[in-house]
Amino acid sequence: MIVGLRGIPEVEGGIETHVQSLAPRLVDLGCRVEVVGRSPYVRGADGKTAIRNWKGVKITAIPAPRSTSFETLIHTFLAVLYAGWKRPDILHIHAIGPALFVPLARLLGLRVVITHHGSDYKREKWGRFASSMLRAGERFGMRMSQQSIVISRAIQSEMRELYNKSGTLIPNGVDIPEMSKPGKFLASLGVQQGRYIIMVSRFVSEKRQLDLIEAFKLLSLENWKLVLVGSLDTGDEYIEQVKAAAEATENVLLSGFQSGRNLEELYSNAGVFVLPSSHEGLPIALLEALSYGLRSLASDIDANLEVGLGEHNYFPLGDTAVMARRLQALAQSAWSTEQIAAQRNWVAKNYNWDAIAEQTLQVYRNV
Repeated sequence: MIVGLRGIPEVEGGIETHVQSLAPRLVDLGCRVEVVGRSPYVRGADGKTAIRNWKGVKITAIPAPRSTSFETLIHTFLAVLYAGWKRPDILHIHAIGPALFVPLARLLGLRVVITHHGSDYKREKWGRFASSMLRAGERFGMRMSQQSIVISRAIQSEMRELYNKSGTLIPNGVDIPEMSKPGKFLASLGVQQGRYIIMVSRFVSEKRQLDLIEAFKLLSLENWKLVLVGSLDTGDEYIEQVKAAAEATENVLLSGFQSGRNLEELYSNAGVFVLPSSHEGLPIALLEALSYGLRSLASDIDANLEVGLGEHNYFPLGDTAVMARRLQALAQSAWSTEQIAAQRNWVAKNYNWDAIAEQTLQVYRNV
């Protein structure tokens, strides 16, 4: 049983993308998998009908309030109680916030695995109380779970230093996609193949969309546009700031959350991908961009550096002038078919979901 996420399929978020890729593969390996999601998110295409099964994965919806402060806590508490009733062989908790309930799970006699996706208490949006709760979740997860998984070497090193428990290193993965030709969706946005910069991410302050808009203003790229992909539904203060900056800046487009063919079309035909964030675990969006053979640029935080791109693919966090120079250089550089193929092959070798599923199953067997 997997808990700690909003839900699957096609729900925005790194953990959601991770579980969406992992869970069906665990089914293929012979596991019975149940994902416990939050009822506002676990909906079909009509937005009303609850999804109960997807690619062999059982999906159970449990109510959760749509609240930044309490949604995760209340839902995970209820999900762990549900697990205590259902008695799964393994309860797999994702992220350190939900890991706050590892003691409850152990009290209920459950065998617990956690995946540490990143030290969320470092995110800019959390205050002192929330940060202390996240630190407690990390401590409970690392010390009280039977097995732990970390998605990057940086997290592994930090956990070894803090708790003398490094966890099993199993990175995020990515599927190598089919490339899509420009179609109706690109036409609807008014962008040209190879002449737009793309960022795919949730709209939260640590993702630094505002930095990217500032850097875009400094570029001298004729007929290029900037497309920011991500949900605009919550309408919080940061999203309103991004909307205002986009409206005030020529050629900046907000596409909203995209998935499936629309997202494939955006990735396949972009000129450059950018991830200017100040906090990541191991960025799936960056791996996705690389899997399309995209020229990519990222901030120089540890999680992004761990992907192992060239020096010209990074810029100092928050330095919009250097970001703009590196963006200009990437956009104007030649990018051959051979380079694209080599990049896609490298991603397939190093971030393979099938291998990740096998490694995860081995962790389960070690519990």
